Amino acid sequence: MNLSRRNFIKANSALAGFYILPSGLLSNSPNSRLCTAHIGTAGKGRTDVTQIAEDPRTEVIGLCDVDLLHLDGINPLRKNQNPEPFNFPSAKKFQDYREMLSELGDKIDAVSISTPDHTHYPATLAAMQLGKHVYTQKPLTNNISEARHLMEVARTNKLVTQMGIQNKAKAAYRMAIRFIREGVIGKVAKVYAWSHKDWGHDGDPYPGEDVVPDNLDWNLWLGTAPVRAFLEGKYHPGQWRRNIDYGCGTLGDMGVHIFDTPFDSLDLEPPIWAEASCREPNNFSLPTQSSVRYGFKEKPYTTKHFEWTWIDGAMSPPDGPDLALPGEQELPQQGAMFIGEEGRMLLGHVAGPRFFPESIYDKLVKPDIAPVVNHYGQWIDAIFGNDTVPAANFDYSGKMVEGVLLGVIAGRYPGRTIEWDTAKGEVTNLPEANAFVNRVHRKF
Repeated sequence: MNLSRRNFIKANSALAGFYILPSGLLSNSPNSRLCTAHIGTAGKGRTDVTQIAEDPRTEVIGLCDVDLLHLDGINPLRKNQNPEPFNFPSAKKFQDYREMLSELGDKIDAVSISTPDHTHYPATLAAMQLGKHVYTQKPLTNNISEARHLMEVARTNKLVTQMGIQNKAKAAYRMAIRFIREGVIGKVAKVYAWSHKDWGHDGDPYPGEDVVPDNLDWNLWLGTAPVRAFLEGKYHPGQWRRNIDYGCGTLGDMGVHIFDTPFDSLDLEPPIWAEASCREPNNFSLPTQSSVRYGFKEKPYTTKHFEWTWIDGAMSPPDGPDLALPGEQELPQQGAMFIGEEGRMLLGHVAGPRFFPESIYDKLVKPDIAPVVNHYGQWIDAIFGNDTVPAANFDYSGKMVEGVLLGVIAGRYPGRTIEWDTAKGEVTNLPEANAFVNRVHRKF
């Protein structure tokens, strides 16, 4: 079936709206149902809890959040969006995930982790070491060595894993991957990826200290990160991405989503170098705007001298001849542009692909892909023992996130090329940069 531009866009829009949970599989869990526990219950955590709980094969038996308001289903930042309290009669509530895992023990089959980035690794590792299948929000971890370790533990313990990048399940994105691999724009020479978000802070460290509210355990929120004074509205809730101890800036937020389709479609391995343009590091927060260039080894879907550029904050969207659109069309605020030998593909964030020149539409053949896939259901299906392989399992997502986090390290050395040996897991030309490949964990 050849697709005209009009019919392609119409079909693509319809596919993007499909969203349904699979059901009807019998559990091979030691429990009669898949019993789940959840670490982090506000914001994206609330979405993860409710989406997993909607599957009729699951039962929520544990909820954990360092903020008691969140445990009641209340998010002060989104009161109008989710005012209803949780209704899970079998669930016991905890503030410390270690206590939850210890007390519920063998009753738990699977755990979701939807906390600030710095807590992903210790919470995910604790669950995996108990043999629990895990669903962990992006960017998996906030440094490279932790992501690599989680990949290793998942393989060793033969656990079903999924990183939370829900857009990966959308039919439009899966269609874009097929088009790139089928060569509709030829081999890809360049990728530009961008986001207008500015998750950073370019000023001095925040001064002062506020009284910790009664509903929050600040020591548990800090977890393995260094001790820092609580400040109302600066870290919790919602602003932690700006700080290097907790988040990974815009790269660790939107970068993971937007890197995914180019990385997957081109079958890339982690980059071999990265170079950032941004303000000088302040050892406290991420820059509000940056550009990062990456180098990758040649792959069958890329040209020999393939280039990748990330742009965020006020530098976004990018400009230049590679990004120019015909007529009065404008680039989306977030997205990726693939520059191929025979044309270009624009993939806006949460949107379907568009092609330039329009003659490319004449050779498109609609891929034979299932329009209905659910990111959570895919993970649950795999736990239940069918042949499903979660698309964002840690073997895949760990490699992709390694590239994202290498860009975060490059931001500490603006203007300098960071050469990366993924086999050894180290920076080879700037030994001092290896201090940021890992981090020291505080006992709490």
